[in-house]
Amino acid sequence: MSEPQLLGDRYELGEVIGRGGMAEVRRGRDLRLGRIVALKMLRVDHAADTTFQARFRREAQSSASLNHRNIVAVYDTGEDMVDGHRIPYIVMEYVEGQTLREMIRDRARFTPERSIEVMAAMLDALEYSHRAGIVHRDIKPGNIMITTAGEVKVMDFGIARSLAETGMALTQTAAVVGTAQYISPEQARGEQADARSDLYACGCVMYELLTGRPPFIGESLVSVAVSHVREHATPPSGLDPSIPPELDAIVMKALAKGREERYQSAYEMRADLQRAAAGLPVAAYADTSAATQLMGAAGAPAYDDTHMLDDDTLTGDEEDEDDEPKGVSWWAVALGSLAVLGIAGIIGFLVFNRDSGVQQVTVPTLMELSQQEAVELLESRNLVPDPQTRETDNPDEVGNVVSQNPPPNTQVEEGSEVTIVVGVEPDMVAVPSVVGRPQEQAEEMIEAAGLSLGSLDRRNSDEEAGIVLETSPAGGESVEPGTTVNLVISTGQQTVEVPDLEGMSRISAESELARLGLNADPRGEVTGDMPADQVFQQSPEPGAEVNEGFTVTFWYAIEPEEEPEDPDPTDNETDEPTDDPTDPGDEDGWDDGNDGNDGNEGNEGNEGNEEEGGLLGG
Repeated sequence: MSEPQLLGDRYELGEVIGRGGMAEVRRGRDLRLGRIVALKMLRVDHAADTTFQARFRREAQSSASLNHRNIVAVYDTGEDMVDGHRIPYIVMEYVEGQTLREMIRDRARFTPERSIEVMAAMLDALEYSHRAGIVHRDIKPGNIMITTAGEVKVMDFGIARSLAETGMALTQTAAVVGTAQYISPEQARGEQADARSDLYACGCVMYELLTGRPPFIGESLVSVAVSHVREHATPPSGLDPSIPPELDAIVMKALAKGREERYQSAYEMRADLQRAAAGLPVAAYADTSAATQLMGAAGAPAYDDTHMLDDDTLTGDEEDEDDEPKGVSWWAVALGSLAVLGIAGIIGFLVFNRDSGVQQVTVPTLMELSQQEAVELLESRNLVPDPQTRETDNPDEVGNVVSQNPPPNTQVEEGSEVTIVVGVEPDMVAVPSVVGRPQEQAEEMIEAAGLSLGSLDRRNSDEEAGIVLETSPAGGESVEPGTTVNLVISTGQQTVEVPDLEGMSRISAESELARLGLNADPRGEVTGDMPADQVFQQSPEPGAEVNEGFTVTFWYAIEPEEEPEDPDPTDNETDEPTDDPTDPGDEDGWDDGNDGNDGNEGNEGNEGNEEEGGLLGG
């Protein structure tokens, strides 16, 4: 048996699971972390082509900078020798599922509800990438995966470009890169693409989800691209009358020829889809163009591959007799009426939204905070943290937030999710911040991070039972894969019946309360009719139900303090001669302890005692 081939002395190559014009994707295994991965490798026949190499490396850079639940994650990149050629490769998240292209072929079309769900997830991913300054430029069903769990994953940033670079031609010939059926008019004309170009492609994808076919089909790639530049698509309901008018309006707004007439951000389009799902008026009603035309033929061939189209053929300068005015269809009249009604609906929606009680929250600045600090800050503002990790060689970034989405100072609704990316050392993983999460969810997050579950301690707390109170190591710490993470789980507040303490001694009462998990507040009081240290009163009363840790006050008897005894007036054994013979109370020159008692009142009863008197006087 031959030894399995390795990339980078770490990734074991498996079977081919996908091929494209530039690269092939193979199933692999990360021997260091023990997880299944997807390995995208530049095809050997393109290994010497500097254009393809540049494009492949750009995909690696673009994808590696994005960390979002709806974007296929990139774990690593590198180069290695394969069949005598130095081949660049990308190590990606392995996703089990199907592409939208495969699913559309299987089921022909999606329901409006499922179409909204898929598009909302796609737009969430694009909003993230656009905020990061990256335009995908090749959104199509073949680049959207649906996992076996139903999650949406955007992949293949192979021709993605930074917003700062979108004005630069990809090649010296200024060729246009894109997929003909989903290319925006500006891309087809060779103009620079921006975030709104991706939204046009999203409109094409949603059109196909609803109807089972793209908005434009033709005999050749060029004819399809020209249709994107010059023609208006038939509204989806023109092919399927059961499609709601709200989705018609959203799709047609996304397919507007002018960028300024489309949605200006993925967030706007996603918000309109959510309004449609909730049965609320959509903003697209007021903006959709009324000049839609019936175009295309259902039986025309489909073209799904990405091609490079010479922009000289797509500039729209050539004469075309089909450009003559064709008259307004009944669809235009219908949409025009809907636009009027939509304005009133939007006003009502805004009024409703103002009074709905939904609070807007400002996303705080999380950069350079520790993971735990960022999580606590987000939760204090009623936002939901979504911690993710990225390897870094910068020691100052390890354990701290290196990027966030949405950016600081963005206004979002309470309860919105905020993604925080935490730096970890290479070949290390960050302990997920699971404090405050249910035990089951925390265990899943820990195992998903490649860590092991350790001991489970339980503690009473104000938190609901089953909530994680703390972890060891703490959330955000960089640890080796497989490290054991111990959890402390809340048991909630357990109720205890207050015991009857009356008649007990103080020590016995304190011991009984401690045994039951209650605190004692003993207070002594003089009674005169109770044995010392005996409890005679308590609060709360016996039998009351209280939470563990509650403080029970009780009163116990203490003995009264002894008063000092008065001296015996007959006791003169301590009389001493005084130094002052002029003391008015001591005419005999002796201090009998009764100063100020007019003479010798202290010697009353001794009169007639001549012998004693003579002795004292002598």
